[in-house]
Amino acid sequence: MDYESFIAAKRHSAQNFGIDANYLPDGMFDYQKYVTEYAVKKGRCAVFLDTGLGKTLIEIATSVNYAKHTNKPVLIITPLAVAFQFIKEAEKFGIDDISYSKDGSCKTKIVVCNYERLHNFDPSDFDCVILDESSILKNFDGAIRQQVTSFLRKVKYRYLFTATPSPNDFIELGTSSEALGCLGYTDMLTKFFTNNEDTVSPQNIGTQWRLKGHAQDAFFRWVSGWSISMRKPSDLGFDDSRHILPELVTRSHVVKNEKPLAVNGQIQLFNIVAKTLPEIKADQRATIEERCALSVQLSKEHEHTVYWTNLNDEADILDEMDASAYQIKGSMSLDKKEDLLLSFFQGDIKKLITKPKITAFGLNWQHCNHTVYFPTFSYEQYYQAIRRFWRFGQTKPVFVDLVVSDGQQRVMDSLMAKTQKANELFSKLNENLNASYDVSRKEFDKQITLPNFL
Repeated sequence: MDYESFIAAKRHSAQNFGIDANYLPDGMFDYQKYVTEYAVKKGRCAVFLDTGLGKTLIEIATSVNYAKHTNKPVLIITPLAVAFQFIKEAEKFGIDDISYSKDGSCKTKIVVCNYERLHNFDPSDFDCVILDESSILKNFDGAIRQQVTSFLRKVKYRYLFTATPSPNDFIELGTSSEALGCLGYTDMLTKFFTNNEDTVSPQNIGTQWRLKGHAQDAFFRWVSGWSISMRKPSDLGFDDSRHILPELVTRSHVVKNEKPLAVNGQIQLFNIVAKTLPEIKADQRATIEERCALSVQLSKEHEHTVYWTNLNDEADILDEMDASAYQIKGSMSLDKKEDLLLSFFQGDIKKLITKPKITAFGLNWQHCNHTVYFPTFSYEQYYQAIRRFWRFGQTKPVFVDLVVSDGQQRVMDSLMAKTQKANELFSKLNENLNASYDVSRKEFDKQITLPNFL
């Protein structure tokens, strides 16, 4: 293989155009039809729609359009246990040429699989691939992320669907751009961002970069050029009356740490607000029994509850304290996890113990309106966990009990700051939704002039 062939093999597929939508399911809301037509026309697009706005239906409609156009199956990749929701949604609209595949088989025109089972599939079987809840990729190890990126590289039509487009760090949008075959990650950094070292060395990426002040509007216009964003229908000029969320009641419960805090084996003379990660972890472990006992007490007031934990010990203690709860463990098989999640969705299980990084993405749990959450610094996990219940289609007020120790004030402050930044991101995207931005490519076609001494 010569050098030019080597470089060509690493490039994304050059096609970057879509088709005119010729199928829109009856019963779609007006804004859902608009988003579907926009995305199908784009061919490669990130769709940032808030929870409950119909991403599942839009993905299915997009799949039908491309299955007809390419005469090849379309692959939808979902988080664990979300596939069955696609099957049920398709049935509601009379679409039966869809199946859930675990082994890589493609028996229908629309095939749904989990991220964890993508290794069973061959990318050459598909001209269109859709990532559902694409932001979940950050929760997987590097192997799965790389597998997804490699899988997409030669696919002609690509889609990313998520409710949370990198709310904590704008530069993470570069990974979405690169996955779609648009501007590369490091190219985006050098064009719109700056850092003190003036370098793109990998060890600095994501830690010291900030958006150039004069480039803010151009950056968000550029993002809007390959995406569409909406938190409510009125963002796109449609009516909000059918999508009014019920009340969200957030209650903070602070457990006082009565024990001397031990950090790295050293007993502290006074307990203060935890500042470093080791201090926060020590504070969490010192109050674990008390926090779990309070959580179980809070759940007794509700028929259904989901406990969101961070530590295995927290989950195990809750499992012992609440006999009605079922725990989902990371060590379980995929089939076992799916069985438990399906049982909770169907109401056979009333209480569930899990972790945000396992089950906080994509699942519809409007039948449950109470949750207990042990906060961390991750805004995205918190947002996704809460929106399993507080989403369009929920008919009751949603109660969120945040159980923290008195030393976790910085964790709570961080969540509030990240909430503000997430709102800023969506506002900027929506402001620039109809603007355009072209990334020009300069051709170096002039004759090189050599110096006289050569």
